[in-house]
Amino acid sequence: MITKLKSLGLVTVVLSCVAGLSGISSAAELTAAEKAKLATVLEAQPDAVKARYQYRHPMETLEFLGIKPGMTVADTLPGSYYGNIFLPYLGDDGKLIGVSYSIAHRELDYADNAERMAGFRAWPQKYVADAETWRGEGKTEIDAFLFGAMDDDIKGTVDAFLLFRAMHHLNKYEDRANTRSDAFADIYAALKPGGIVGIVQHRAPADSDDEWAKGFNGYIKQAPLIANMEAAGFEFVGASEVNANPKDQPVSGDYVWRLPPSLATSRDDPEKRAEMQAIGESDRMTLKFRKPE
Repeated sequence: MITKLKSLGLVTVVLSCVAGLSGISSAAELTAAEKAKLATVLEAQPDAVKARYQYRHPMETLEFLGIKPGMTVADTLPGSYYGNIFLPYLGDDGKLIGVSYSIAHRELDYADNAERMAGFRAWPQKYVADAETWRGEGKTEIDAFLFGAMDDDIKGTVDAFLLFRAMHHLNKYEDRANTRSDAFADIYAALKPGGIVGIVQHRAPADSDDEWAKGFNGYIKQAPLIANMEAAGFEFVGASEVNANPKDQPVSGDYVWRLPPSLATSRDDPEKRAEMQAIGESDRMTLKFRKPE
């Protein structure tokens, strides 16, 4: 393996050139005009959204992943934060597809709660309706599906499939319901040949307890995730430390929601809350894969 270091301001990107990746070209790099458009979209976001750029680094993240206007992008477990960025950025020739849990996954979460399951089954329609309100006067196409229920007309059409802080949800039930493996199969089928998978994920220390790092606490390990992606047929393109936070050093018993913005363990403890705020948001891996040509 050949490792190349590429400096992006304060960001060091590690590009792993592995066998079979000779087809990757500079075409994934954003042009000056594309960077300017993304910068304009980011600058137009509300102050509350921009306040989290110091942790989410949307400019550097999307540039590293090569997300361009006109692409068809699938956003896993999506919300308005990135939706309000993607829709104006992808533009009138682009498409945004929201993706959420499978029915089998949610049945484990909701057990026998029929009312909640009924609401979840209607999620794709709700997402499309919500996203329509985010795009303003733009004409970006909007669609949605649940893992395990992807329409055939989506297969082979997606340029980039994104999982931002979503992998721990798919990972935690893998041994009970194959949630990660089934999602990977859908992702592979949805992507065009050469299509990109972008993952940003709360990162567990490499030496942490496997059971604790299974996903229920928000954290998973980087090396096993890369191995799981490769086993599913994806090629590892590279990793960036743009979303790393060395101040976050979780141990068994910690969960990611102790940190901002949730601060779930310190709402009534000002001293503890200040400690968590000093850490900031979680340490996150940022990984790029591709579907073979």
